[in-house]
Amino acid sequence: MTNLDAIRSKALDEMDRAQRSFKAALFSAALFEAFFLVAVLLVADFRNNLHLLILFGVGLIYMPIVLGLIALGAWVNRCTLRILTRLDNTM
Repeated sequence: MTNLDAIRSKALDEMDRAQRSFKAALFSAALFEAFFLVAVLLVADFRNNLHLLILFGVGLIYMPIVLGLIALGAWVNRCTLRILTRLDNTM
């Protein structure tokens, strides 16, 4: 194995480790958010219009941010895969 192959292997190992860490963090964050969503839904008084307004307002602000972050992550992943494909074709 040449020095270049060792560098590639190390880079791929680091990418795999980073992806595992990302998935663990994403799962933890989703679990955390789900716990607090359930807690808010259990505590909220749905007959109170102020509680409903706050709940809808939070959803209206929070969901576009979450969906934007998901779209950004997909875009970065796509760009990274395009670069890796291009590097693999040239070497």
